Amino acid sequence: MMRSSVSNCPVPTEQQPLNEYEELKNSWLFRDTTLSWRNYLTKIFWIWSWSWLVAGPVAAASFPPQKHIVHFILCGSAAASVGVVLILVRLYLGWFYVRDRLYSSTVFYEESGWYDGQTWTKPQEVIVRDRLIVSYEIKPILQRLQITFAALALMYLIGTIVWHLF
Repeated sequence: MMRSSVSNCPVPTEQQPLNEYEELKNSWLFRDTTLSWRNYLTKIFWIWSWSWLVAGPVAAASFPPQKHIVHFILCGSAAASVGVVLILVRLYLGWFYVRDRLYSSTVFYEESGWYDGQTWTKPQEVIVRDRLIVSYEIKPILQRLQITFAALALMYLIGTIVWHLF
């Protein structure tokens, strides 16, 4: 029953929300958000660590480590976390886009180019399936990313307080 309504779907295969979700879920960067908390945080830490390659020399030029170790560490850590924030924003926007496409009862698609857009109304069983995916698969990922943003904001706040104490 579901197959017939999906097989009658005029939306090109690569623009169908379910296929966009599967592609995103399996892509190398986005699949990290589906890992266990421990593995996810390990990936975030690695991004932050590699960002120190740029942030460390900049922080050292501003605050020589031998004179201002606390300021050097705080400045370098904050600068390195910019790379993490940029990656997190990209992850959030990607998942948010797919969430909107799945949750919507209509799908906008392009047949051959930007100038000939069409809209397809999903059958009820497709709407139900897509919204279940949103509820059980995508919402937890978006919540995880929001928690990560909140933790980074808290670390910035703590870093600012420590900065002013030294």
